[in-house]
Amino acid sequence: MDRTFDSAEKLMGALRSGEVSSVELTDAAIDRIERYDRDINAICVPDFDRARAAARDADRARARGEDRPLLGLPVTVKESYDVAGLPTTWGIPLHRDHVPAEDAVQVARLKDAGAVVLGKTNVPLWLQDLQSYNDIYGTTNNPWDHGRTPGGSSGGSAAALACGFGALSIGSDIGGSLRTPAHFCGVYAHKPTLGLAASRGMVPPTAPALPVELDLAVVGPMARTARDLTLLLDVMAGPDPLTSGVAHTVTLPPARHERLCDFRVLVLDAHPLLPTGAAVRSAVERVARALADVGARVERHSLLLPDLAEAALVYMRLLAAGSSAGFSDERYELVRARAAGLAADDRSLDAARLRGTVLSHRAWLGVNQRREAHRHGWRRLFTEFDAVVCPVSPTAAFPHDHELDPLERLIAIDGVDHPYFDQLVWAGLPTMPGLPATAVPAGRSPEGLPVGVQLIGPMYEDRTPLRLAELLEEAMGGFEAPGAQG
Repeated sequence: MDRTFDSAEKLMGALRSGEVSSVELTDAAIDRIERYDRDINAICVPDFDRARAAARDADRARARGEDRPLLGLPVTVKESYDVAGLPTTWGIPLHRDHVPAEDAVQVARLKDAGAVVLGKTNVPLWLQDLQSYNDIYGTTNNPWDHGRTPGGSSGGSAAALACGFGALSIGSDIGGSLRTPAHFCGVYAHKPTLGLAASRGMVPPTAPALPVELDLAVVGPMARTARDLTLLLDVMAGPDPLTSGVAHTVTLPPARHERLCDFRVLVLDAHPLLPTGAAVRSAVERVARALADVGARVERHSLLLPDLAEAALVYMRLLAAGSSAGFSDERYELVRARAAGLAADDRSLDAARLRGTVLSHRAWLGVNQRREAHRHGWRRLFTEFDAVVCPVSPTAAFPHDHELDPLERLIAIDGVDHPYFDQLVWAGLPTMPGLPATAVPAGRSPEGLPVGVQLIGPMYEDRTPLRLAELLEEAMGGFEAPGAQG
């Protein structure tokens, strides 16, 4: 039986019933990677010998009567996570030989749950792109069209899932890095509530693996079904034991509803600062129609919605402020001079990013206060709605663009060029206030490319958008394989 694209839930059932062994699943996954990944380049650091050993251990453990949430299941891990004995480079050539001695907390949780780690998936340089390529491991291609990107920075993980290279993967997200690759490759991803899942060990090479509370950034699950996201999130969720002193288990509120018809949903497809491409608008409309057809309450406008333009500007400033911490003094001074030369009335997203890069702490506190106002606005919105449906990104997967200076790149939206990083406005909508958001497939573009949407939920109510994702999958379908080898 070909189990290549079976869900993790189904595979766990087969493992528990004895229909298949972990060794069989692992060998099949490795064989598929060796046959097809040459054209995709999703698995940049294979770990096949240790994977086979772990699979044998899992089968022996099951024979002894053991059972764990992921016991014997083949999975992959984003390259940016520390895995003891494997390189962690973040695509930085200077650190191609950096090999940590300790697993990241989420890798440890995967292993404790019994997962078999097949290897690590490709990323962009410093994780700072919506594509996945670097000078160490090369370019990862979209399984649906090899001339296009699978997204970034968790693009290798999304491509691996779409190709059947393991059942689950873990990634990270600060600018849509889980959700955009899922949208581009036709798979599922969940950006958890800020701080819900510990991130220690998901750090740049040579940086100490400390339990730092990140601003904006999260770690989260990727899968081929919505239910599998919940399975993996339950393994990942919880505080860092170094700071909490407790086990990583965490109790989240149940989903607000169990039936699709009971959901109250606000649907958005237009942003004041950037057009939304026709293919993405159509995907949003398909989801809205599926909800309306079963009797869910679907609204297109709400006075409670925080201002989208200001939300994007606040997000861009906070995102840029965090990115500048690693700048050299020379680069920082160059950016500060450029920011000083901006016109006082320049309210563009480019200007927000430039000003954010050189924010003083005093100014950052002011921007953060605006974030708190937006958080309060979202709390009010979610007294009237259960979820918000909106784009992840304004376009489907775009052609590879390796222009050396990303600030000089453009993104074409229905034939009109816009600044490359402006496409982050939708991804940043839930990121800035720290809300959970689930990326789900929602059909195809006219060119046959996957197109997804995101379901934004209330803070710490991750199970609500996850359950909505499950119900939409039942109503309108979900993942489709791109072909025999992608």
